[in-house]
Amino acid sequence: MSGDYKTLKQAASDEFIVNKSRFIGYVSPCETEEEALAFLKSIREKHKDATHNCYAYVIGQNAGIMRYSDDGEPGGTAGLPMMEVIKARGVVNCCVVVTRYFGGVLLGAGGLVRAYTKGCAIALNAAQVVRMEESQRILLDVPYPLWDRVNHALKALPVIVADTAFGASVEATMLVRLKDVDAVMQKITALTDAKADSLALEALHYPWPEEETTDG
Repeated sequence: MSGDYKTLKQAASDEFIVNKSRFIGYVSPCETEEEALAFLKSIREKHKDATHNCYAYVIGQNAGIMRYSDDGEPGGTAGLPMMEVIKARGVVNCCVVVTRYFGGVLLGAGGLVRAYTKGCAIALNAAQVVRMEESQRILLDVPYPLWDRVNHALKALPVIVADTAFGASVEATMLVRLKDVDAVMQKITALTDAKADSLALEALHYPWPEEETTDG
C-alpha cells in the first residue's frame, strides 16, 4: 500500500443564493481523470440550462493531475478559487462542479471568487473529507468474563469496532491504524492478562474521519 491521503467519503451537493444568483456545488470521489470527466459531463447534462458549470478536479494520491475551468466566467474568478479550496483541504481523487444560474445582478470579480469558493467548500463539507490511512483489520477473541472490561477500553482507544459476534467467546472485528496497532494490542494484552487472542486480518486503506487525525 502507498501512503495516507485525504479524499471524500461520498458524492454530495449543497447550494446557496447570493444576489439572486443560484450556486449549486456538486462533488464526487474520482479515482481517474476519466471518472472526473464523466462526473462533469453528468452535471452539465443535468444543468444544460445553467449559465455556467465551473469545475476543478485533482486526481492521484500525489495530486499528479490538476485541472480547472472558469466555463465563461471572468478569468480566475471560478475554477482557480475552487482549486485553491481543494488544495487547502489537501483533498485528492475528487471532482467539484459549481453550477451557476445567473440572477440578473452582477457580482463583480471579488463576489464571484467568494461565491465559487463557498460553492466548493460547502460541497466538500457535505461530502465529508476523510483521511485514507493504512490500517489493519484485527479479529479479537475475548473470554466472556473479560468482555465488559475490553469493550469499555475499546471505546477510549483509537479503533473502530466493525462487528461483534457472541459465540463460545466474544469475537470482535476491529479496524486500527497501522501506527496504532502496537499500542492498542499492548493495552488489550495488559487488560486481559494476555487471555484475549488476536488474529491480524487484511491490511487496507480505511477512511478515517478528518477531524480524528492531525496533519504531520
